Amino acid sequence: MRISFFCFVLSLSVLLVQSPPTVAQTALSVVGTGDGLEMLREMGDGFSEAHPEIELSIPPSIGSGGGIAAVSSGTERLGRVARPLKDSEIEYGLVYLPIAKIPSAIFTHPSTGVEALSSEDLANLYAGKVTNWSELGGADLRVRLVRREDADSTLQVLRNTMPGWKDLTFSPRSKTALTTQDAISTARDVQGAIAFGPYSRPLEEGLNVLKIDGNHPTDETYPSAVTLALIYKDGALDSEMKTFIDFSQSDQAHSLIRNYGGVPVSN
Repeated sequence: MRISFFCFVLSLSVLLVQSPPTVAQTALSVVGTGDGLEMLREMGDGFSEAHPEIELSIPPSIGSGGGIAAVSSGTERLGRVARPLKDSEIEYGLVYLPIAKIPSAIFTHPSTGVEALSSEDLANLYAGKVTNWSELGGADLRVRLVRREDADSTLQVLRNTMPGWKDLTFSPRSKTALTTQDAISTARDVQGAIAFGPYSRPLEEGLNVLKIDGNHPTDETYPSAVTLALIYKDGALDSEMKTFIDFSQSDQAHSLIRNYGGVPVSN
């Protein structure tokens, strides 16, 4: 009897070892930059209505670099970035698929009383040469500067395109926001605050989106824009990923992008 029981246990152990593990189906998460987050979530809602069989998630920002790391390591299948891939990142076998161009925007708390600036005034503000909004025709209120970290995609675009920003040294009094949402929240909550980030129409609600040199972010002559792209590993494209990528190129997705102030990019 003991021998029979031992043989049963041994046989069961062999079966467990030989049986392949069951892999739980996880949601298709599109991880990465906070640029265009509201637009992507709106796109995600449209996708989920059209494809209820696929569980989609557009989580909060972990930055373009975080998205690249997650997809490169295989932790996630799809990423979202707001900057071109570096050569070292392309070597990981990542595929870069641009879906929209999003203008950069400069925005302030309404208390500033300012709705337009010259590019020179903007550079002087962030350099700390202007410390009160009254110096620019606004309210008698201290300027509260909100910037992003040096690797931020919007900051890189501003340095490359906005006059006076290429070699701009930020005032040491400026606060560094770690995400786009942090920059927006600070500008909404703090009197006298000025910040920058990707443009979307919801920014117009409760914030002053500034004209720069007479140009609004939605004007064709506005100089600064970031390109929002999806990334995935070459050879790893599955049916769920392809379905979402195809949707991102659809007329419905392009309409949503335009509604948020972006410009669709066709591939």
